[in-house]
Amino acid sequence: MNDSRGAVSRRLFVSGVFAALGAAPVAGPMDGPAVAAAAPRGSVLRARPGTVVLDGRTLPTWMYDDRLPGPLIRATAGRTVRVRLVNELPAPTTVHWHGIRITPKMDGAPGLSQRPTPPGGTFDYVFTVPDPGTYFYHSHVGMQSDRGLYGALVVADPREPLGYDQEFTVVLDDWQDGVRGTPEDAERRMSATSHDKGLSSPLLGGVAGHMRYPYYLVNGHTANEPRTFHSRPGARVRFRVINAAADTAFRVALGGHRMTVTHTDGFPCKHVTVDAFVLGMGERYDFVTTLGEGAFPLMAMAEGKSGRAFAVVRTSRGARRPSPDGTVPELNRQMLKYQDLEARRADQLPQPSRTVTVTFGLRKRPGGDEWTLNGHGADDPLRLRVERGETIRIVMHNDTHMWHPMHLHGHTFQVRTTDRGGPRKDTVNIKPRERMKIDVHADNPGEWMFHCHNLFHQEQGMMGTLGYGRPPRRKHNMGH
Repeated sequence: MNDSRGAVSRRLFVSGVFAALGAAPVAGPMDGPAVAAAAPRGSVLRARPGTVVLDGRTLPTWMYDDRLPGPLIRATAGRTVRVRLVNELPAPTTVHWHGIRITPKMDGAPGLSQRPTPPGGTFDYVFTVPDPGTYFYHSHVGMQSDRGLYGALVVADPREPLGYDQEFTVVLDDWQDGVRGTPEDAERRMSATSHDKGLSSPLLGGVAGHMRYPYYLVNGHTANEPRTFHSRPGARVRFRVINAAADTAFRVALGGHRMTVTHTDGFPCKHVTVDAFVLGMGERYDFVTTLGEGAFPLMAMAEGKSGRAFAVVRTSRGARRPSPDGTVPELNRQMLKYQDLEARRADQLPQPSRTVTVTFGLRKRPGGDEWTLNGHGADDPLRLRVERGETIRIVMHNDTHMWHPMHLHGHTFQVRTTDRGGPRKDTVNIKPRERMKIDVHADNPGEWMFHCHNLFHQEQGMMGTLGYGRPPRRKHNMGH
């Protein structure tokens, strides 16, 4: 093992030691080693009002620990995470640990598994992280995550089989808070059928989203003041890419390089090399590449919206910085498809014993149009019943004019691109008029949210549950 790969192993070992001692995960900068160990009782995550400066504009928002994104949390698979949420906001809030197979009471789902933490209150999140991979955390109350209430969660594999010299965590976002009012203001103005008529993408099957955003960000930086990732020529680098946006899919490429995709929503997959991929809201891809010499554009086009998030990968001091307005040919070359992805044999799920269909719909209501699941909206949410130990196939039929990134809490599923194959994921994009099959193994009892990760759709009714056994006596109110 060379020195740089040994450094990766040492970071994994140190993270594992802290976890073994019962310490909280380590919080640090978005790339590179963490700066300090957390206190033995756990780390503290403070949600509070603050300001961000984007292209010289000072904008009010809400953040964790006055950072955008919030602090990078590192943990080790099989160990315990301890995070105390301190709510210094003027509204109730929660933290959802997106993609983690967690215990229900730690899931941060308001009205379902947790009462939101009130202003001035605290809540201790204590849970085991069973699977290594790239995840993130965010508020699950209303439109709060469309402010700055999100951050990355990286779970190390103590037996990491993937060899690489360095890693970078890349968090993509669309930003409107403080520019045109708040995200809540935008949601009140938005109906289920309203969208900019110019927002169109063949890759997404038609309408790309509801609105153009003033800014698109990489790790809290605009394209005009980009984040720079520093490395060296010849380094084999792992990129962990997270889409934390509310309404925007991103088409991602690294200029001058091909990307070998190694993980889908945290889970390993058979390696596939492409030039670009599209990342829906809530999705994560890891890729590795060997860097050339120079300064290269890491481009994340706002799919169908003509905007772009942009960062620089630099391996040479003297190289000229690429322009965010420059051409990146890789964006229009070989594109990753779900059909290209295959879970490892060890992660293949059993064949299902039964099939259920969930149809996405749109209905007129006196108070405004509403997105639905099998005709159910926010006032009477759909509940899919499962029994512990069974595997079911959910056929998602998108009978609407827009694409939907669907996310299931508490589980991962296998996207069935063939009768027996496909990747493991927890969030998947379904195009208009498309049918997609996912297999879910019921191994984590509870009541779990199943919803669209477009925040406008989530808030306008497109949220149901997957529940074990008989429904609970108390009817859940998942309104925000």
